[in-house]
Amino acid sequence: MTEIVYLACPYSHPSMDVRLSRFEASAHAAADLIHRGKFVYSPITMTHPIDLVMVEEGETMGSDYWCDFDEAFMRVCSEMIILTIPGWRESRGIAREARFFRDAGKPVRYIVPTSSGYVLADQSEDEATAENT
Repeated sequence: MTEIVYLACPYSHPSMDVRLSRFEASAHAAADLIHRGKFVYSPITMTHPIDLVMVEEGETMGSDYWCDFDEAFMRVCSEMIILTIPGWRESRGIAREARFFRDAGKPVRYIVPTSSGYVLADQSEDEATAENT
């Protein structure tokens, strides 16, 4: 069976510019993971265009729908990779998704943007710092 990674990224924000920036960041990180040979499900990359259409039409599905939508994919993904861009620590969605993966015994890793590309890490900077103190 092909393993699929779930790429988590913060999205919700009152500013459309911030949401667009987060969408673009998730697309770039997903492309990096694909170049590494991974099969990637990136919910923000997939659902941002849908969100734009729904907002334009004056509709929204609400957060309960999107939580159920994401969990359908999370159940089949082998691991979660969190994109560590501004807002990821505060994201309630990422916290919920990470709890889901950890409760299922699936690994949670991190992809860190750097000036020269991306670095995959098994721990966040916070976790690494806590271990070394």
